[in-house]
Amino acid sequence: MTPFKISVLVFLRDGRGRQLLIKRSKAPNLGCWSPIGGKLEMERGESPFECAIRETKEEVGLALTETDLHLFAYISEKNYEGGAHWLMFMFDCKKVLPGIPPDGDEGKFGLFTREEIDDLAVPSTDLVLVWPWYDKYRGGFVCLRANCAPGEALEVVVEQTMTVKQSRTPFDLV
Repeated sequence: MTPFKISVLVFLRDGRGRQLLIKRSKAPNLGCWSPIGGKLEMERGESPFECAIRETKEEVGLALTETDLHLFAYISEKNYEGGAHWLMFMFDCKKVLPGIPPDGDEGKFGLFTREEIDDLAVPSTDLVLVWPWYDKYRGGFVCLRANCAPGEALEVVVEQTMTVKQSRTPFDLV
């Protein structure tokens, strides 16, 4: 039976709008640049928001509350790297990162413009499943499902989207 894992990614930016990424020193995505994140502590009943807050504090030392985060996506990845199914919650952090954190056990940190990220060594699935959806929906919401089985074409299904209308009221939904 293939295990099912639940995780979060947290997208943090500095005052110049550069994205904080970590070059992972551990699997999954060993040697690749990605946003910070981690697995939910399911035995504690941890929610995705609690996990995002905990992982941000542990990995970069930034204290957050639920109001600092906007959940903009979830992706259900079937057969990721042939080893597990993943349900990944993606959060855009509204709080500005004050500086680059020191490198740690999880990996080495770097700050990059959005354009620079497309030329980095990122997980191949992130080029399809993460960054285009971040670009389009970080202020709204999107639900995706993907077949990531090795040796098969990456198949992405959009289950639902919600965009935010640009207006004086930040939460007018279209």
